[in-house]
Amino acid sequence: MKDSSKKQATTAIDARKDRLALVSDAKKAHILAAAKEVFEEHGLDGANVREIAKRAGYTPGAIYSYFTAKEEIYGALLADSLERLNEAVSNSLGGAKSSVQRAEQSALGFYEFYASNPRDLDLGFYLFGGARPYGLTPELNAKLNTRLRDSLQHFELALLELGASPKLAKEEVTAFFAHCVGLLILENTHRIRMFQENSAKLCVTYIKQVIERVKSGGKV
Repeated sequence: MKDSSKKQATTAIDARKDRLALVSDAKKAHILAAAKEVFEEHGLDGANVREIAKRAGYTPGAIYSYFTAKEEIYGALLADSLERLNEAVSNSLGGAKSSVQRAEQSALGFYEFYASNPRDLDLGFYLFGGARPYGLTPELNAKLNTRLRDSLQHFELALLELGASPKLAKEEVTAFFAHCVGLLILENTHRIRMFQENSAKLCVTYIKQVIERVKSGGKV
């Protein structure tokens, strides 16, 4: 076979592989979309691969060619959610010109992502079936926790720039995370109305308090 013919054959094979990869990615995305609906309706305990397959219009066997179990599907959905969270927080920093602005905008970006996407909050904190992880492997759980932690790195780095020690910055980020989650749960369950308060406003106030504490060396 001439070199030109070999090159054409290789190009054709590569093109076919690319098409198959695109089809595979599209099918996987379709499965994940169907699975998200099933998890939202039935929780992780009540969901099963058969129902996910039915919702997606596939056979259970087709699902197993992409995922080994429903927990793996759940993990894939959570991984995608965390990537979007990190992207949203990074985008929130646009235009920030000072450490104070980076602290404020990154922390508020975290809050606003989950306030605008309550189902992602459910995924992020395992609330489909209760406030504990279900059947995720230690390796996957560690990877997902790392990406969740990454979304708070901009905030922590800004606090360090403002003069916080590594210990103080870590403590403040942890406290912010706990405070933010509480506000988000109150907001997304509408129980914030019981207090006649605005959760977003309370979050902003808390972020400003964190910044003031850090600037004063943790003495406020």
